[in-house]
Amino acid sequence: MISEKAMMVTPSPTLAIDAKFKQMKAAGEDAIGFGCGEPDFDTPKYIKDAAIKAILDGETKYTPAAGTPALRKAVADKMLRENGISYDTQNIVISNGAKHSLMNTFTVLLNPGDEVIIPAPYWVSYPEMVKLADGVPVIVETTAENHFKATVNDFKKALTDKTKAIILNSPSNPTGAVYTKEEIEEIAKFVIENDIYVVSDEVYEHLVYEGKHISIASLGEEIKNRTITINGASKTYAMTGWRIGYAAANEQIAKAMASVQSHGTSNPNSIAQAAAVAALNGGLDEVFGMKKEFIKRREIMVNGINEIDGVSCRMPHGAFYVMMDIKGVIGKDLNGRKVKNADDFAELFLESEKVAVVPGTGFGASQYVRWSYATSIENIMGGIERLKNFVAKLK
Repeated sequence: MISEKAMMVTPSPTLAIDAKFKQMKAAGEDAIGFGCGEPDFDTPKYIKDAAIKAILDGETKYTPAAGTPALRKAVADKMLRENGISYDTQNIVISNGAKHSLMNTFTVLLNPGDEVIIPAPYWVSYPEMVKLADGVPVIVETTAENHFKATVNDFKKALTDKTKAIILNSPSNPTGAVYTKEEIEEIAKFVIENDIYVVSDEVYEHLVYEGKHISIASLGEEIKNRTITINGASKTYAMTGWRIGYAAANEQIAKAMASVQSHGTSNPNSIAQAAAVAALNGGLDEVFGMKKEFIKRREIMVNGINEIDGVSCRMPHGAFYVMMDIKGVIGKDLNGRKVKNADDFAELFLESEKVAVVPGTGFGASQYVRWSYATSIENIMGGIERLKNFVAKLK
């Protein structure tokens, strides 16, 4: 029998679309995919070289559960240098990707029935992770007019005596929202006053195009003690497949996370950890190059979408995603099949024009679809042209 906990987890609504897209590509069809949640750039050579050296040097054994001393120090140094936050190595836990760091976080924070406030649109895994950790996700809606950012008033309305934490994701997946320093200061004050925690997912921190990334834990010792900062190598260094993430937290939480992880995975991959040391210590020249390219792509995608009647989008300030509003085509149909929500739109778009986008249903936004501009300008221009054709066919 499958456990009640497993049955409670909602399958990702993107899987059916993704499976169809891959079938089309495998069959040689001219399909274009915009669902990619990873940079389309290669991992920089100096990082690969560090991994090869680690293999040749025999760094192929178990490491401490919380990560190698060298990588934990590299993370602590990075957080002081780039985020203005001072941590000792015992405050750092290296995991198998930022997703694993988040799962560890909810496992050690939540007791059955504890609530976590999650702004929507949200990354698809947040509510499911909270449920797997016996917590209760409490969703607060945001608006496009406020660039999909939750306010302190939104959090206050959702606050109960069971609230244990809030999630702050800046820059955001899927919206590209970036919170200002003033907004983060208000959130920090709210967290401290209400004696709760903030889980700050900062994995897109170096992909900010307007404004500046602010780590909430940098705002003082009180909020630092109540913050679990989540980050990783995947987005900054194009290392998605290497599976290295990390969490920074107060010593009690970090120790508990390391203990949980020791039973779940023993330790993160030793070779990938050696590569991540090189990545963190190697500067940001490579990511600045990626960022310049993302800025070009963002402009082309946003301008192209906004030239088409019936759909629209806001200019994202970070990450590499665009949330496209499809309310203008809800209720229309193609060959007798009606567009009732984002799932219908994505399915019909893929079948009709061979373009894969991610329905916003899984992000808590049923009238939006997500595009990724982590793909070539050629693909973006082709996808926009097909979108124009598709919308014109809807009656």
